[in-house]
Amino acid sequence: MSLYDWWILLWQQIRNTGGLQWLAVFLGIAEVLLAKSNKIWLYPAGISGTLLSVYILTGAGLYAESLLNGYYIVMSIYGWWYWIKKKNVPPVRISYCSRKDRITVLWIVGGSFTLLFILLKYVTQSSVPLWDAWVSATAWAGMWLLAKRKIENWILLNISNLFAIPLLVYKQLPLFAALTLFLFVVAVSGYFEWRKIINQEKLSLA
Repeated sequence: MSLYDWWILLWQQIRNTGGLQWLAVFLGIAEVLLAKSNKIWLYPAGISGTLLSVYILTGAGLYAESLLNGYYIVMSIYGWWYWIKKKNVPPVRISYCSRKDRITVLWIVGGSFTLLFILLKYVTQSSVPLWDAWVSATAWAGMWLLAKRKIENWILLNISNLFAIPLLVYKQLPLFAALTLFLFVVAVSGYFEWRKIINQEKLSLA
């Protein structure tokens, strides 16, 4: 598909896109902007958007992406609870991954990738089991790190975004591909914004 064909497809999809898909895209944008600003409201926005996305992605045959959205909901509920400031307990601060966190990330990526690939290959009719499994596995790890307020979440989520963009184009979902490209750009900015917050907190504690 040429760039011109892609833009034509994007324009056609924009014209034919229903209200639910637009709402899902809007909530996805709101979620990442709230995450970039370190706002807890990213979770209700994300939960609402992912509920809508499950239906859309299942219809496109992206089964791992649909399952990923279910995982997003679970991790968003966990993250929402984890971020809440409890009585006499300070809010969770943004930080870098520990060695234990990095090992956990490797297990999440490796384990979920293997499991998803096997399920997609032998249980579903997916035409892109390897690709779909990789996009979802890296995003699973990124969401876990986001819930823990670890700055490396942006790196994992953008690895997922980088592979998701051509996958969505291939599946003729250019509107979702355009959203993912936007999320990629915001995630880069989010990484540097969180790093700035970490450095400011270090100075305030010095």
